[in-house]
Amino acid sequence: MAGKGRVVLAYSGGLDTSAVLLLLKEEGYEVVTVTVDVGQEDVLEGVEERAYKLGATEHYTINAKEEFASKYAFKAVKANALYEDKYPLGTALARPLIALKVAEIAKKVGADAVAHGCTGKGNDQVRFDSTLRYYLGDDIGILAPVRSLKLTRSKSLEMLRSKGFKVEGGHDKYSIDENLWTRSIEGGVLDDPSKEPPEEVFAWTIDPRKAPDDPLYLEIEFRGGVPVAVNGERMQPEKIISYLNRAVGAHGFGRIDHIENRVVGLKSREVYEAPAALTLIEAHRDLEKTVYTPLEYRFKRTLDQAWSDLVYNGLWVEPLRLHLEAAIDSMNRFVAGLVKLKVYKGSLQVVGREAWYTSYSHEAIDYNKGWYPEGMEAEGFVKIYTMHSIAAAKARGLAGGEV
Repeated sequence: MAGKGRVVLAYSGGLDTSAVLLLLKEEGYEVVTVTVDVGQEDVLEGVEERAYKLGATEHYTINAKEEFASKYAFKAVKANALYEDKYPLGTALARPLIALKVAEIAKKVGADAVAHGCTGKGNDQVRFDSTLRYYLGDDIGILAPVRSLKLTRSKSLEMLRSKGFKVEGGHDKYSIDENLWTRSIEGGVLDDPSKEPPEEVFAWTIDPRKAPDDPLYLEIEFRGGVPVAVNGERMQPEKIISYLNRAVGAHGFGRIDHIENRVVGLKSREVYEAPAALTLIEAHRDLEKTVYTPLEYRFKRTLDQAWSDLVYNGLWVEPLRLHLEAAIDSMNRFVAGLVKLKVYKGSLQVVGREAWYTSYSHEAIDYNKGWYPEGMEAEGFVKIYTMHSIAAAKARGLAGGEV
């Protein structure tokens, strides 16, 4: 980190990047800070003022909420993106967009390097480094002081306080990252996976025991695999996500607590809040099942998992993602209709759906009328369908016994 020059810092306004800003200034760098607004409302308050107080010579705040919602979060809806069946990829989705905006500013101001506040233990170092390297090329370097200096949160706190900078409370308890799609909480008591998360860690979701006694009913309209309206009101992507976060979170739904396999070879206990993400993915997945053939539905799950793993692992620039998205987009062309949901005291259920391209037939499925296979047709189907299994079981001496 020796030498002088102009550095563009991806500045969240939080503890780690504030410490990085101080370090860069002490090393003699001219620091331009960039904060990308992807929906982290509370953190943005006073971020520009904080950057200048810490020594930034120039600051940019970029509103990318609508772009994040439409081009990143809604891709995740189409892909039913839940890493390891749990995590809706909020932080993982936001990092490539933040890196893109930081790279654009770095080129604009003629930066010698860009810097970020990622640690050597986390996934974000892969997400930032890979995407920045793609957008920047070889002419602009990447600095990661937290990683290279093994800067802990306690050291960052000590550094800022020693320089007379006020640090808001809570940094010594939890590490929080939020955007439109998810709110992530780590550290403190949460590092013990046997302990139940205390209520103080949650901000988007009410304690289900205190949720309203009357359920919330929602009707979400999808076209081409993405939501376009809620309860008959058409909204832009950002507004749909914001509305659902508030409405669904107020009924206690949207909490996630799981053990996550990180890119770097560690398991971590992760706690998230994601009311809108979980609601939209559940509704979308139900509509897909109503539309797709069995073969399509099972193949789509393979696509979804591959896409989710790539994004989580920081490989947004991997060409395979585009191939997967081409198939995902093609299959979503016919995912259109209405999904009705009931949210009640921390639970969410799909209670009805109306798909516009479904092969579902009320008449065909009705046991009292409509199509019905002839006895010989049904018997022949069952016999042929089960021949492989029965023959194999007999050949292995398993027929009539334990398989």
